[in-house]
Amino acid sequence: MNQTLLVELQTEELPPKALVKLGAAFAAGIANGLKTRDFLEADSVVTTHATPRRLAVSITNVRDTSPDKAIREKVLPVTVALDKEGNPSAPLAKKLAALGFPDLTIDQLERAPDGKTESFFYTYTAAGSALTGALQDVLQDAVGKLPIPKLMSYQRPNGDTVQFVRPVHRLLALHGEQVLPLTLLGLTAGRETAGHRFLSHGGAITIAHADQYANTLETEGKVITSPQARKDSIRAQLLEQAGADQVLMPESLLDEVAALVEWPVVYECRFEEEFLAVPQECLILTMQTNQKYFALTDADGKLRSRFLIVSNIATDDPTAIVGGNERVVRPRLSDAKFFFEQDKKKTLESRLPALSNVVYHNKLGSQAERSERVTKLAMYIATRLGFDASLAERGARLSKADLLTDMVGEFPELQGIMGTYYARHDGEHDEVARAASEHYQPRFAGDTLPTTDTGLAVALADKLETLVGIWAIGLQPTGEKDPFALRRHALGIMRMLVEKRLPLELSDMLRDAVTTFADQPAFKDPSAEVTAFMLDRLRGLLRDRGFSPNEVEAVLAQNPDRVDDVVQRLEAVQAFAALPEAASLAAANKRITNILKKNEEALAQAGAVDPALLQDQAEKDLAAAVTRVQPAVDAAFAAGDFAGTLKTLAELREPVDAFFNDVMVMADDIALRNNRLALLASLHGMMNRVADISKLAT
Repeated sequence: MNQTLLVELQTEELPPKALVKLGAAFAAGIANGLKTRDFLEADSVVTTHATPRRLAVSITNVRDTSPDKAIREKVLPVTVALDKEGNPSAPLAKKLAALGFPDLTIDQLERAPDGKTESFFYTYTAAGSALTGALQDVLQDAVGKLPIPKLMSYQRPNGDTVQFVRPVHRLLALHGEQVLPLTLLGLTAGRETAGHRFLSHGGAITIAHADQYANTLETEGKVITSPQARKDSIRAQLLEQAGADQVLMPESLLDEVAALVEWPVVYECRFEEEFLAVPQECLILTMQTNQKYFALTDADGKLRSRFLIVSNIATDDPTAIVGGNERVVRPRLSDAKFFFEQDKKKTLESRLPALSNVVYHNKLGSQAERSERVTKLAMYIATRLGFDASLAERGARLSKADLLTDMVGEFPELQGIMGTYYARHDGEHDEVARAASEHYQPRFAGDTLPTTDTGLAVALADKLETLVGIWAIGLQPTGEKDPFALRRHALGIMRMLVEKRLPLELSDMLRDAVTTFADQPAFKDPSAEVTAFMLDRLRGLLRDRGFSPNEVEAVLAQNPDRVDDVVQRLEAVQAFAALPEAASLAAANKRITNILKKNEEALAQAGAVDPALLQDQAEKDLAAAVTRVQPAVDAAFAAGDFAGTLKTLAELREPVDAFFNDVMVMADDIALRNNRLALLASLHGMMNRVADISKLAT
């Protein structure tokens, strides 16, 4: 009979940051184990239940017995099963006995090909198994594979020592209303669980039927079993309490808080206005990180002196709860204020010598040495871009100074942000101050880019130095491992070059970066590998923008040294690909590419096209067409009109098609052959100025 299955482990408070993963893994482990053993129907629904004090799963339409199965068992190859006279051999009798069918005769066996040989097979029906026995194995396997951050050893009342993430008090297992007598961690399954630690009546809660689990716990136990439902409730209450203000609720904080409570209730708290003199990032971070509170801002993003907490206790008079949380947060805010005031007593510049005592990497020196490299590189970049090199130099030199402040020491997440505050306090130029935070941008996918010239120069320098230095000492990314975030750095560089339309050549940037490592004896120039790596990141970036792989490859196949106009080239390629002439020209271009590759030596000797050697009408027409459109192509390309450049090429479709239909390129006459190769080379160069259109050929 099919009924809902419920399995629950009722525990002490589980680690909040691990709860969601533990709950999902527990549910998936049991569901997959039962599915493999054929206890689930096609429409069975798996529901994860996870709270601070329980891991549970309910699954609808679970069979009490798995279906009978027809099993085709290979017995033995015919050559082994029969002796020379064709009679059953001793190995056959032994094998049949081992399979549990000692009385089978040869006539009852199926003789069929098995690869290159013939074998005997026997098909029989295996009776289905009972749910209880199968579930016992599934449960033990699922629990054994849970992603437990750290096991805890504890003793059962009988003195046995068991291990789990936290002590388990009850095991619940129901199939419909029937208790399944499972055992785990010294416990035997029943139908009882525990409600909310404070809001329920305190005794055990009986679950009459597996279908009633969530509802019974919610009504009798004041427990919301669904992590998502608790999260949704918290979000709704936060928005309601925020009113006209904006509530800062990062998903990670919502997940963690939802894993700390079984019955979430949101209350409003306040702190003294004087703390608002501290940079709000510091206050927000300490509230979120240390206290799991939700900060509020006004419509302009300015921090308010009130904040929201999520409690696990519902009460008509939350005065004690609110007062307790306000008392708890005050020392943390006071610490932040103290750090801020102390840090301001020293300028960023005065902290620079201490960077020599901070190791960056044992093969690349100290943070001071790295800062010097970044500074030089930032000046090179600024000069190439026509930016103020003195501001770039100052911005780069001070960019890492805040690493030595008390505030960043307490909250590493504030590096750069505090540098901007302290630089402004020191009276530095605004671009220099902003570069302290902007040079870390983009920090993640979709993050904003630096907005100032100085920020751009320092950000490029910082990421290039990291990319080149780390790659040079052999720590480039492998597989999924990228401990120095080189993929993110390379993508950040490409985003800045493309989105800011920076006219920088990759080769120049990398050459400048390499020169800053001249005093490193173990340094090995990785420019070629890093270039390929960055272009590969660009491929992914452009595909994410909706360009097709063929379009992207058409533009990047030639390994462009500048990428500031890559989007415009791609848009031109898209427009060209939509023309009726595109397919034919792409195919012709591919053919030309292959011909030229095979005849590189001959081409080197060919020189320019000699009109006197043009014999066939088709090649004369093509040469004339190339000569006719060349000025228009050159003019459009020079003006940056990539779409116009490619559109002009469409005029060549007919003479190109006629050429390949009527002309033998590889003529016996060497002079004639080389002249035709020269003509194709001229055409090829013109066709591929914007992109390698052969990549559009299917």
